[in-house]
Amino acid sequence: MPRYDAPIRDMQFILHDFLSLQNYSNLPGFEDATPDLIDAILEESGKFAKDVLAPLNMVGDTQGCIRNNDGSVKTPDGFKQAYSQMVENGWPLLSKTPEMGGQGLPHILQMACSEMTSSANMAFGMYPGLTAGAYEALMEGGSDELKQKYGPNMAAAKWAGTMNLTEPQCGTDLGLIKTKAVAQGDSSYKITGQKIWISGGEQDLTENIIHLVLARIEGAPDGIRGISLFVVPKFIVNDDGSLGARNLATCGGLEEKMGIHGNATCVMNFDGASGWLVGEENKGMRTMFVMMNQARLGVGLQGLSQAEVAYQNAVDFAQDRLQMRSLKGPVAPDKPADPIIVHPDVRRMLMDQKAFIEGARAFAYWTALFGDLQHKSPDEKIRESAEDYMALMTPVIKAFLTDRGHKMTNEAQQVLGGSGFTKEWGLEQFVRDCRITLIYEGTNGIQALDLVGRKLAANGGRAVFRFFAEMDDFIGSNSDDADMAPFIEGLTLAKTQLQEGTTWLMQNGMSDFNNAGAGSTDYLQLFGLTALGYIWSKMAKVAFEKRGDDPYYDDKITTGKYYMARVLPETGSHLAKLKTGAEPVMALAADRF
Repeated sequence: MPRYDAPIRDMQFILHDFLSLQNYSNLPGFEDATPDLIDAILEESGKFAKDVLAPLNMVGDTQGCIRNNDGSVKTPDGFKQAYSQMVENGWPLLSKTPEMGGQGLPHILQMACSEMTSSANMAFGMYPGLTAGAYEALMEGGSDELKQKYGPNMAAAKWAGTMNLTEPQCGTDLGLIKTKAVAQGDSSYKITGQKIWISGGEQDLTENIIHLVLARIEGAPDGIRGISLFVVPKFIVNDDGSLGARNLATCGGLEEKMGIHGNATCVMNFDGASGWLVGEENKGMRTMFVMMNQARLGVGLQGLSQAEVAYQNAVDFAQDRLQMRSLKGPVAPDKPADPIIVHPDVRRMLMDQKAFIEGARAFAYWTALFGDLQHKSPDEKIRESAEDYMALMTPVIKAFLTDRGHKMTNEAQQVLGGSGFTKEWGLEQFVRDCRITLIYEGTNGIQALDLVGRKLAANGGRAVFRFFAEMDDFIGSNSDDADMAPFIEGLTLAKTQLQEGTTWLMQNGMSDFNNAGAGSTDYLQLFGLTALGYIWSKMAKVAFEKRGDDPYYDDKITTGKYYMARVLPETGSHLAKLKTGAEPVMALAADRF
């Protein structure tokens, strides 16, 4: 059975040394997030992930979820007990507001705990993860009445939440949805339609499920401008907070999937179900994007989390597996062969994984901190900058971390050779589970189009130019530091290439939109590689300052140098492909494929 140990030391480095959360103690919630409290939270969350959730991961994969004849769904053995323990221990409430019963701590701490949960058991982690996103959307767009009625139990994850967008005839193009809403004259609506691929749409973990459903009110405009958002509970909630009648929202079937078997992916039938409008009529996408953006950051974290657990088990195998002798002679002469970790190509795969994981974790947490600052800083300029960065980085976090995370999970499986292809070692499950991250919450191609088509141009390019200026400042401040030379040289080249790619898109994307579409994925990869190069350079600066008797900092510098030398140069190939434009992509006639 595979093992998982939370990477607490690396999380501590990011939160304490790299991001210096203690410097934000003047902000709400941060004043209580002392280093000692943070460490205690990480330790306890790590224990829960290792001791409770990780042993259930293969159970969930093997058993899957079962739909009963009455439409109810049974989750895998042990999931219900683990979920109850999670709720009883208050983990979902870490960053929720005190008004909703939460502890009000920075969201970045919740993100660290979510990473551990997802590494230990990705399918399980989807249940509270989606609930948190639905809660945030409700807090953003719901009336005070809806917030009070559903908020506290959703904040604590006593009630689950879902997002119901996709229908059989539409996924990305939500303007095509057919689910309809008919006003009843008493503030409620009757919701009728079918939604597919609804994660956690039905389960036995919570006493109620609060569905957020996109639907079209009778007479609404066609397309995306005529979509509204509704709260549709599994059980009607009475005015006193008690549960009433079963609503007409039922699971019509479970999807048979490649992975994440422990999460119930449902076809949801709404047969005149009672629902209540969230926000304004025909403005549903505005509120739903709150949940979608949070979910996209969470999915990026899933790509990282599966790479982490796969890497840990690949390292274990490489340390123990004996095959052949080192190319330079026996390393373990007392054994019949050397452990495969002595072989350069195995080291290459492991270093690729380690350099990605540590860089991606810091990048994700760095971005998450902007989310906290966006909502909590009293400084208008800081809030504006944080909002810019959150918008700019969200598609990059989602797509780059899942593309690379899946690739690294595959490389971990490759380290195990034939053993990695068998169920016993667990690597094949990590690969299967991770594959969905490239698809749901907007495919990675859609994320690339969002980055190129919307985020770059937003506010006259303010966010991306701010990012360029920040990198320039860092490069200028460290150009005379001999220790930092490998980092500054690599970052300077990558930043120049990213700027060149950005300029090319601005000049050629508007004249032919297909140029933007054809180059969007390469641009996103170029952006992600450069962003991690910047993050690695910043981490190296801290590690050089902190290095001493603790070998952790020397390891951090060594890993960072590997990234700059062996991974970051990929920016050149992505820039070259980007600049070929649409012609080679679109040249072949559709009927010649």
